[in-house]
Amino acid sequence: MDEKDANITEETKAENGQSGNGGGRGDDNDAYEKICYSCRRTESKAGPMINLPGGMCLCHDCMQKAFDTVLQNGFDFSKIQNMPFMNMNLSDISKLNIPQPEIPQKQRIKKKTPKEQPAFDIRDIPAPHRIKASLDQYVIGQEQAKKVISVAVYNHYKRVFAEQSRQAEENASAAADDVIIEKSNILMIGPTGSGKTYLVKTLARLLDVPLAIADATSLTEAGYIGDDIESVISKLLAAADNDVERAEHGIVFIDEIDKIAKKKDMNSRDVSGESVQQELLKLLEGSMVEVPVGTNQKNALSPMATVNTDQILFICGGAFPDLERIVKERLNKTSSIGYRAELRDRYDDDPDILSHATNADLRAFGMIPEFLGRLPILVTLRKLTEPMLVKILKEPKNAILKQYIKLLALDEVKLVFEDDALEWIAAEAIKRETGARALRAIMEEFMLDIMFEVPKDPNIGTVVITRSYLEKSGGPRIEMRG
Repeated sequence: MDEKDANITEETKAENGQSGNGGGRGDDNDAYEKICYSCRRTESKAGPMINLPGGMCLCHDCMQKAFDTVLQNGFDFSKIQNMPFMNMNLSDISKLNIPQPEIPQKQRIKKKTPKEQPAFDIRDIPAPHRIKASLDQYVIGQEQAKKVISVAVYNHYKRVFAEQSRQAEENASAAADDVIIEKSNILMIGPTGSGKTYLVKTLARLLDVPLAIADATSLTEAGYIGDDIESVISKLLAAADNDVERAEHGIVFIDEIDKIAKKKDMNSRDVSGESVQQELLKLLEGSMVEVPVGTNQKNALSPMATVNTDQILFICGGAFPDLERIVKERLNKTSSIGYRAELRDRYDDDPDILSHATNADLRAFGMIPEFLGRLPILVTLRKLTEPMLVKILKEPKNAILKQYIKLLALDEVKLVFEDDALEWIAAEAIKRETGARALRAIMEEFMLDIMFEVPKDPNIGTVVITRSYLEKSGGPRIEMRG
């Protein structure tokens, strides 16, 4: 170590109040952890330290090993309370001039002070129009769905605040309000790739609340192979860093909810269909659930935590592929004969056919009435059209086109997409019938060669993606630097 580094080290130790001696000798700063003189472990890893005369600190393991070596009788001294009271005749240890190795600065670990989390305040909840405005920056279209979800989430967290205020008044022996706001869970229906999961992820990120996304296809009735219903709450608890109070104010999104519909013409026990709907009733309504902490497996060694699901917002989403046919059959029953009769093919090309869905249609699909009764808010998402797909490519904050522009900008190359090329990509995505998910698949397919060839030539300045390149009748337009 040269003279400059030595001066920096001494200045750093002086600022922290450290003397440089090991084992905590001369360390009067409580902001730093104690270190065992023998094994060099910190207090957070080895547990509480035993303070010995001379400024030394020993952990219980090293102290036990020392006494086992001396006495050879295996007596467990770590069970004795207040170990430092023992007279070990070490009062003159400071006179023995025992060499104390210097502890590197990186080994000094500051104690973690617990952060005081503020109480839930209604002023922290953005108004519905602000929630929708934030969603508009990331999600294109689906105006009615964003409006319904914004109002539902705002009312839900107002309910959480009202419940906390009512409990505080009860604890203070004050006259509490008798009006109790019931919870309103959400059921989202929309074709695949319409943005159900992305909408919920964006919502949770904007509100900064814990979010757990579960797949209903893996859930089974208790006692059978698969995930139990409580595993949904375990994921939420893990997303909240095992903070039960924070998890009780989170959001749970159960995807593929249409896969647990009642199976028709089934004689055996439906352990992954109707039984799962019945098991979910207690979670949606609100109950106390025992879940393991840090794992999804329940056993005797796993610590358990009790989570109250009464203030957790549940959002269920699914594509419900055959629901359109059920809705059309119900609507076509009103058709009659005459000049004012409705045509039977009136709703065949309706892109918003799911907006006419009712609870009767969902029951015909296979959902039980008790389950639907706990999801009072019904949100339908429209099928994406070609103009909407073009906007999805270039307008959101996290648009796919902006991602590729940033990737090539790291190589100091400008990427440009012509409008005809974007329209071709949107038309191709509609043919694949997978919604917005097809956009990335198409972009990856045609950008592969460009991402491979551009880094070869440092003179390339601009790459223009043309429609002829996408139709495989030409190539991209390359402009060199200068």
